[in-house]
Amino acid sequence: MRPGGSSARRDAACPGDASCTAAPPRPTPCRRHQHGTAVTNQIHHPGAKNTLAPGLLLGVLGVVYGDIGTSPLYALRASLLHFSADGLERWEILGVLSLIFWSLVLVVTVKYVLLILRADNRGEGGILALMALAQRVGRGQSGRHLVMLIGIAGASLFFGDGIITPAISVLSAVEGLKVISPAFTDAVIPISLAVLLALFLVQYKGTHSIGKVFGPVTALWFGSLGVLGLVEIVREPAVLAALSPHYAIEFCFRYHLAAFIALGSVVLAVTGAEALYADMGHFGARPIRLVWLWAVLPALTLNYFGQGALLLADRAALENPFYLLAPEWFRLPLVVLATGATIIASQAMISGAFSIARQCVQLGFLPRMTITHTSETEEGQIYMPQVNIALLIGVVILVLSFHDSDSLAAAYGIAVTGTFLCTTCLAGLVFRRQFGWSRPAVAAVVAPMLALDAAFFISNVLKVPDGGWVPLLLGAWLFTVMLTWRRGRDLLFARFRQDSLPLKSFLARLPQSRTIRVPGIAVFMTSQADYVPNALLHNLKHNKVLHERVLFVTVENLDVPQAPQRREVAELAPGIHRVMLRYGFQETPNIPRELEALREYGVAFEPMQASYFLGRETLVAASVPKMAGWRQWLFSAMSRNAMPATEFFRIPSDRVVELGVRIAI
Repeated sequence: MRPGGSSARRDAACPGDASCTAAPPRPTPCRRHQHGTAVTNQIHHPGAKNTLAPGLLLGVLGVVYGDIGTSPLYALRASLLHFSADGLERWEILGVLSLIFWSLVLVVTVKYVLLILRADNRGEGGILALMALAQRVGRGQSGRHLVMLIGIAGASLFFGDGIITPAISVLSAVEGLKVISPAFTDAVIPISLAVLLALFLVQYKGTHSIGKVFGPVTALWFGSLGVLGLVEIVREPAVLAALSPHYAIEFCFRYHLAAFIALGSVVLAVTGAEALYADMGHFGARPIRLVWLWAVLPALTLNYFGQGALLLADRAALENPFYLLAPEWFRLPLVVLATGATIIASQAMISGAFSIARQCVQLGFLPRMTITHTSETEEGQIYMPQVNIALLIGVVILVLSFHDSDSLAAAYGIAVTGTFLCTTCLAGLVFRRQFGWSRPAVAAVVAPMLALDAAFFISNVLKVPDGGWVPLLLGAWLFTVMLTWRRGRDLLFARFRQDSLPLKSFLARLPQSRTIRVPGIAVFMTSQADYVPNALLHNLKHNKVLHERVLFVTVENLDVPQAPQRREVAELAPGIHRVMLRYGFQETPNIPRELEALREYGVAFEPMQASYFLGRETLVAASVPKMAGWRQWLFSAMSRNAMPATEFFRIPSDRVVELGVRIAI
């Protein structure tokens, strides 16, 4: 037995281990069968936002559309560069413009704004929220497992996108200095690295302060996009012919398979579309729809067509059509404004990575990690140092390896289009089984979306040799890590149930056991509510005593954003209670705070009299291992480096007693 110590770590499953962690995610928050009287506590959460205050709309503009709003910096140029070797022709410029415009209409407007935003998980969106919703309506174990695999793949690709977005956005903004003067060429990479380092190093302070200027700066940015584009369109109105899909179709027919090369860059114009869905829980679907239709889409369309008009008049403008739209006196201020906009876009992606990582931890796909709340009022504002450092290292490596935004554009897109495919597959299942759409209706909606997503994905596969392997490699590694962690947890829980004593049997024998009861409160953390924690059995074996008051505490992670029912208490025997604490994937556990609230239910809890008994499991290979050797090593390494349960569950380290046991899997 070893008392206390916050340095204690457990070789087991996240968000803890077999004796002290959350139980596997449950499909719905239901009341479990209890012996004795159950007492529940309901928690009510507000629904979707229906008000349209100016502050809310500005927030949507700054947070949701920061990423897609910086695409004009590089999307059109990257798309046309492939065909510029022998000079650009008018029909090529109009064809690529038409492809970009109709991609914005079909992918963002139709798919995400009109359709995908309907598939909300109690107001929350994002690939993992959609995965949880699809699992709930999945049929059979194999079907739910397939849904899980699709969700994990989408989340893994999201992190690949999260590393490239800050690098390409900031680089493309700072490259505007080269348009002002070639003397700035050598300064682009140092300035970009300085901006990115400053951005990541201030993450621990939270986004509250910088968030105040998100909306106004982004509003100024979109206003500038629209005005600069409109001025050039007035000079060359013939560019508006590209609004017709005829030019996009003609472009594809003329180039045949080579058109896939253009599609691989055209998709850069719609990167950030996932943010529409992922941020739905913060702002609501209606404000996101209105801001897109009335502000963002018009501004982006004007700017892309303005760049096209400039290129129709002067093919040499392909050097940097975005910055050359601006008059010379405005280019330096535009570089500053673009850098601010790309910082905001990068910040939104970093915050999204923190949120997705926390959801992965809560849903049991990643080990426990440090989660710091940077706001006293906003639950969603968090900081995860391990994720932040990993993103920073990845971004710096990308900038130093690829040097410019054109090279990075070759690596960008495959992660985004992979996430598009995963989202469409899961949405189709939800539309059919959750919303009750008919098969013909689902086919009519989902089949065209899948075809478009597949075309974008295949076009980006062609970029794998030029850098597309970077997000694929990162996504494959994260996919393997998540599957290994999930598999290890399942084996651990199964072994624990096999070796443990059923709680009913223990309680039935307790009156005849003549066990000595000593003063105090013993809190036993257990992931299996119907089995006796190993820590209790070891305490009885070595100390031969049981506390007067015993609490068996189980934390359940639900597949909903916030748990509608937080606490459930049942008296199992005199002085012995079972406590079920439920958390959604957007919430962070705080065990002592919840236990103090048990006084309302007649369960006396004095924090200074409580001792928390945690099991410290050491993993060893079974005689017939159920995982490959390398996966066992990976799972053990993640377990050893997982955040201590005392910190994750906010348990005072000086009230902890650890008891060790070896578990073979």
